[in-house]
Amino acid sequence: MINLEEKINLLKRIAHRFKEERIEWALGGSMMLYFKKIVPSFDDIDLMIFFSDVDRVHNILSEMGELKPENPKAKYQTKSFMEFSIEGIDVDVMAGLAIVYEGNVVDCSLEKEQIVEMLPLGTESIPLQSPLLWREYYRLMKRPNKVEMIDKALGYKSMETKCETVVAPCLPQKEEAKPS
Repeated sequence: MINLEEKINLLKRIAHRFKEERIEWALGGSMMLYFKKIVPSFDDIDLMIFFSDVDRVHNILSEMGELKPENPKAKYQTKSFMEFSIEGIDVDVMAGLAIVYEGNVVDCSLEKEQIVEMLPLGTESIPLQSPLLWREYYRLMKRPNKVEMIDKALGYKSMETKCETVVAPCLPQKEEAKPS
């Protein structure tokens, strides 16, 4: 079984390679929540990238491990989803994350302003997305356990107001009724 330290070391190596190649990216998902002390563990590494970097990231991670066959899921319409196995660790790479929620496709693509923190990790700096943003992603994905964990860790009572202001650009836009 792969331990947390091995996963963290792999993340540092990926961060180093991305820095060498000047790739802008962010860590999201459960590993980000782990570093924010919201979850006790994580299974894989979720990397958010810009669509313009897909080919370069593919080349870098292909040198480090193996690209797994595509396994599309109906609840996502992500522009580019790549899943790698590197030293037995799953690394998911998303460019143009899109979640299908109640029949709407919600664009959750990485934006520069979503990188809210740089986490020092050894000699590397890990760009992090916010737990509030991922709370919204998990809500859209219909993963209530993750939403509850984030709510509990960050203080449930203030979550709705914070989410409205922090993640509003990610929400499906409702059309206003037109006067007849």
